[in-house]
Amino acid sequence: MEKMTEEKFYSGFVALIGRPNAGKSTLMNYVVGQKVAIMSNVAQTTRNKIQGIYTTDHAQIVFIDTPGIHKPVTKLGDFMERSALSALDEVDAVLFVVPADSKKGPGDEFIIERLKKVHKPIYLVVNKIDLVNPNDLPDIVAQYEGTLDFKGIIPISALQGNNVNQLINDLVAQLPEGPQYYPSDQISDHPERFVIAEMIREKVFHLTRQEVPHSVAIDVTSVKRESEDTVHISANIVVERPGQKGIIIGKKGVMLKQIGQSARQDIEHLLGDHVYLQLWVKVVPGWRDKAAMLKDYGYRNTDY
Repeated sequence: MEKMTEEKFYSGFVALIGRPNAGKSTLMNYVVGQKVAIMSNVAQTTRNKIQGIYTTDHAQIVFIDTPGIHKPVTKLGDFMERSALSALDEVDAVLFVVPADSKKGPGDEFIIERLKKVHKPIYLVVNKIDLVNPNDLPDIVAQYEGTLDFKGIIPISALQGNNVNQLINDLVAQLPEGPQYYPSDQISDHPERFVIAEMIREKVFHLTRQEVPHSVAIDVTSVKRESEDTVHISANIVVERPGQKGIIIGKKGVMLKQIGQSARQDIEHLLGDHVYLQLWVKVVPGWRDKAAMLKDYGYRNTDY
């Protein structure tokens, strides 16, 4: 009787890197099919390396979504930059994501110089092609040709999904044989509390525009199951100044209520349960420059 051979399985880690607002989180969310990284048109919204996991019967890609590269001005900013760059030394391939709707800038040049030290396959992913005329694509791509030895150049729209399957197929074709690192139904390696915090923070970004976003942290203080299908969540929205607290609370508490209602809907979708969400706003002056507070609010890979 002929012995059955086990099908090979391919797996690996892929980093997404790019300047702020290039669309890295949008791409990862499209690939894994759920919201695991917050999306906002406010730059610098991703602060930790969030892993999204794409799994098929024959392959698994673990995506590491790095913070957008920018010039750090606080300890939080310094952590964000080091977090992004360290990810490049841990992966099997790198996706350098650039926006089609803006020209190559100093931030891209900084990333290119760093990528010259990376000895892994690097793909140039030209995102947001839905925002430009297709006839302009050759000129957009030409800005980057010759800057690095790209394994491939793939124009996509992460928002609409254009060419994303092609990108995934190219990545899978390059993966080494390896184990399935995570269960098939797992889409992120972060604990639920972290993802809940990110969902609340996203709503603050979407609903407030006045200086608040970059100085907001979310401290999820409690996640308790009240009954078989109800979860009680308490969280502090942490800001640096009393004026920011007033903006987030809003007149007669309307803004805070709106943030809570919007976040609760996303959290219920994530958990599959009814959610009772309580939010408070807390002023902690200068929290972004205090190492102990950075650790308290989830930025744990600090060496200060």
